[in-house]
Amino acid sequence: MSETEHIDDEREDALEGLGYLRDDQRFYDGDQFDLDARLSLTRVPGMSTDLSDISEVEYRKLRLERVVLCSVWTEGTATDAENAMAELKALAETAGSQVLEAVMQRRTTPDPATYIGSGKVVELAEVVRATGADTVICDGELDAAQLRNLEDRVKVKVVDRTALILDIFAQHASSVEGRTQVELAQLTYLKQRLRGWGGNLSRQTGGRAAGGAGIGGRGPGETRIETDRRRIGHRIAMLRRRLQHIESTRASKRADRIRSMVPSVAIVGYTNAGKSSVLNRLTRAGVLVEDALFATLDPTTRRTTTSDGRVYTLTDTVGFVRHLPHDLIEAFASTLEETAMADVLLHVVDAADPDPVGQVDAVRAVLSGIGAGDIPEILALNKIDRLSDDAIVTLRSAFPDAYLVSAHTGEGMGELVDAIEARLPVPSRRIDVVIPYARGDLMDKIHHNGTIELIDHTADGTHVIAHLHPALAAEVQEVCRGD
Repeated sequence: MSETEHIDDEREDALEGLGYLRDDQRFYDGDQFDLDARLSLTRVPGMSTDLSDISEVEYRKLRLERVVLCSVWTEGTATDAENAMAELKALAETAGSQVLEAVMQRRTTPDPATYIGSGKVVELAEVVRATGADTVICDGELDAAQLRNLEDRVKVKVVDRTALILDIFAQHASSVEGRTQVELAQLTYLKQRLRGWGGNLSRQTGGRAAGGAGIGGRGPGETRIETDRRRIGHRIAMLRRRLQHIESTRASKRADRIRSMVPSVAIVGYTNAGKSSVLNRLTRAGVLVEDALFATLDPTTRRTTTSDGRVYTLTDTVGFVRHLPHDLIEAFASTLEETAMADVLLHVVDAADPDPVGQVDAVRAVLSGIGAGDIPEILALNKIDRLSDDAIVTLRSAFPDAYLVSAHTGEGMGELVDAIEARLPVPSRRIDVVIPYARGDLMDKIHHNGTIELIDHTADGTHVIAHLHPALAAEVQEVCRGD
């Protein structure tokens, strides 16, 4: 066996281990080149940064961050708190961390000074020292004072949930728009939490003056942290202008679809619920599929047709999560606008998750926040191939109107497609005309954008009875009157 064949076999074994290439899944998910790139970057055997002779440069051994998770349980049941901690663990591992320990506290509200209270901070510091952790991740959004107080007492880096999610987005963003949106969200988050130590708080001086004396050094001056905040503000303004330019391009494409009256379906759902897999199964789009949180961030739109020939679009959107950072929602406004302007929402839920009801509630809360709460919704419970018969019965009772599907095996996808086609907006104007044979372009538009009741070929032309959108109906009737 050649070296190339050996590498290909290893690649297929890795993908099969992740559940991507079994049976006919390769046909629907495509070649997954993006996933190949991720695997190739992480599977490099025999590499080490340890050197026997360190003379001029200090080389540190590459390793995952060792983290301790910290959570404040303010509402819900103990099961809800455990599920939230499990999700935080998954987020931390997705960001590239090794979780060593997790601590949880029951409080009515988080402590305004240290998030978990002064007594618990001492216990947390002991856990950090005992485990050798270098980072603490808190399951909440902390302000600058809470971050500073925790780091001063625990003596390691402290990261909150918002910064963790932003870090994952920064790792997975690939397009220019995605990277710009993530940078905008990160800078907006950082601007409110700038801190300075030592020289960072000293006054600036000018010329040859030193110590605040001499020409150019008198007066209150300006602190370094104020300069940093101003520079971040300038960068934020530049990123907003760049996003406006990108949004104008997206708006022109959206206007073309609106003029053509092409119905749109937005695939929404919790992160890692299988939205990209559903898109691949329905359209063979070849979008990256990976068992990880926020694996795909950039929206993907594909055209497909109904059983009667009408064209509509399917858009895979960014995944949601509980307590999605507000800065992230604001930065991804142009992307989320695709969801708010859709005709139908295909809400994909991970049926194998311990708390599918919580996922549904979290997604619907975000949808309401972006103005998409009133759009018709189709609920699809994905990954039923992982469930037992008893679990499926429980889900049917909890979600009686949902469709139970498996994007991996294709089970239930036919019924889901029928439901999507039934929910698409039906053209409202009925026409009964004879179209000249020379106007084949009009017949093509009718086939793609209308619902046809009758087609009959006569001596004068094609007799058509169909339901069309008002603009197309007016164009057809104008042509027929002119002839």
